[in-house]
Amino acid sequence: MQNNIPKPGEFYRHFKNKYYQILHIAKYSETKEEMVVYQALYDDFGIYVRPLEMFMSEVDHVKYPLVEQKMRFEKVEAEEVQEVYHNLTTPPESIFTVVEEKQPNPILMEFLDLTTISEKSKFLTEHHQEIDNDLINAMAASLDVTVDDGPIEQRFESLQAALRTRAKYEINRFR
Repeated sequence: MQNNIPKPGEFYRHFKNKYYQILHIAKYSETKEEMVVYQALYDDFGIYVRPLEMFMSEVDHVKYPLVEQKMRFEKVEAEEVQEVYHNLTTPPESIFTVVEEKQPNPILMEFLDLTTISEKSKFLTEHHQEIDNDLINAMAASLDVTVDDGPIEQRFESLQAALRTRAKYEINRFR
């Protein structure tokens, strides 16, 4: 199944003959299970999520004996979708455009790999000039702390203060 993982921008036909566009492959934070995030290309253009394993599964032909399609979702070319929806008056922004997959920020990934609070604090100091609001938000979320909105320097110092507080209490916890 690994070779057939849907990619952002690809189109799929559900066995009930509705079309969808893949937006992302995500991971459920609790179990790390891969999930497909996809958008309907009809009605209200709703956005849905489904486990990758289920998305890539075969149709239950016992429950749906008249369905000819083998897989629950089958990849189709954009031309097929355009043919079906040629009269579409209000398409979603994503239709017929490739959604770029974002790569994780390498600074964030390095921060997340650090195991001690002192390593994280030192890392923040060393990379001070490279850290922006998005990184502060992600780093704060990884530490389960809140950093209030405001000037970047104030937010950076707030994150550092949270690390100092955590370091103080983690040291005392083992005494």
